Amino acid sequence: MRLNRAQRLDIRPQDYIIVPGSTGPRRDFRITVGLREGWTEEGRIYDIAEAVHTAHAWMRHRVDAGLPALSGMFTRAEVTYAWPRPDGSTGSDREPVAVFTGEAVHAYLGHLPDKEIETMLNELATELGAALGQERLYVAFCDRTWILDINAPTP
Repeated sequence: MRLNRAQRLDIRPQDYIIVPGSTGPRRDFRITVGLREGWTEEGRIYDIAEAVHTAHAWMRHRVDAGLPALSGMFTRAEVTYAWPRPDGSTGSDREPVAVFTGEAVHAYLGHLPDKEIETMLNELATELGAALGQERLYVAFCDRTWILDINAPTP
């Protein structure tokens, strides 16, 4: 609920209370998806707005179907990394990424088991990956992390 200016003037710290049913274990998550298509400097660099648009479409689709959806925030960042080359030298690079972070808030998603949250994370990550031309996606949830790769061998 948003308050208008007159209502805000009457707010006192003691007016805030914990919302019933809103407490529970913290279940934070993160999806990191590259914004540069492909592995070379020549790859198209997507704007973070394209990631936001893709996430909004995914959220609306789920809610329209009567399903829960994750919500969170996007930030733009750069991943930096280095690797050993076969000749003994070291290679390094950086690339722009979109990072979607949030929490499976207990008041709204507390009834869902972790496995269902993980399924939603994978679903959203793959939507982002397809829209942004990415082969590899990085996901974290609570105390776990995993990588989704379009070229990974099937178990």
